[in-house]
Amino acid sequence: MKRSIVTAALGLALVTMTATAQDMMRHVDLSSPDMVSAEMTRGEVETALAAATTATPADFTGKRLSGLDLSGLNLSGAIFRAARLNRTKLAGARLDRAILDQAWLLEADLTGASLKGANLFASQMVRARLDGADLSGARIAADLTGASLVGASIAGANLGADMRNQSMGLMRAILKSANLERLNARGADLSRVDLEFALLKGADLTGASLKGAQLGGADLTGVTVIDTDFDGADLTSVKLTDPVGLDQAKNFDKAKNPNRLIR
Repeated sequence: MKRSIVTAALGLALVTMTATAQDMMRHVDLSSPDMVSAEMTRGEVETALAAATTATPADFTGKRLSGLDLSGLNLSGAIFRAARLNRTKLAGARLDRAILDQAWLLEADLTGASLKGANLFASQMVRARLDGADLSGARIAADLTGASLVGASIAGANLGADMRNQSMGLMRAILKSANLERLNARGADLSRVDLEFALLKGADLTGASLKGAQLGGADLTGVTVIDTDFDGADLTSVKLTDPVGLDQAKNFDKAKNPNRLIR
């Protein structure tokens, strides 16, 4: 009962703090045992997965799993709501349709992991490594500041702000200073996403929405922008060199500060 109350309180606190620009870390001691330790072993996690069914998926809500090596595990459909997975190794793991809302994944290693259709709402993923990861079709409203998604896929994923439901403040993905080189973002919703100073060299944004996105200082060298919607996107100090399909981009004339582009 005590654990349930603590978990519920933590979840409420996380949601409350998201109202102030998804900045939760300033309120939390990241060096505390609660943020760096694990209360389960890999073997115990595997046992929980083995007992799970489609009707009753493995539930790790509020669990401390930081620093564990869970590489290669099939965690599809598992629930990690408000769990702590800081610096956890999840390389090559399958997290398709997993619930990672309000989870902590600071500096987690998700290299080559599959997160197709996963939910990442108010998740903290600062400096996480997702090189080669597949997040196609995922719902991502996470803080990925400084994260690495080199060669990753967010095709068809929704990272944008749902303006019909913003009672907690502007909730969308934050990819500030992230390495998104060669990112597959075909058809992705990046509306109002924070991409300031992000590296997008060679990224494929075909059919993506950048409506109202913050692109200040981003590097879009060699990016493919066929049918990409730039309506309201801020292009201040954006490096746009050798773009592919710029003449086929949508609403480029409606972008903000095009005169401040770096060509």
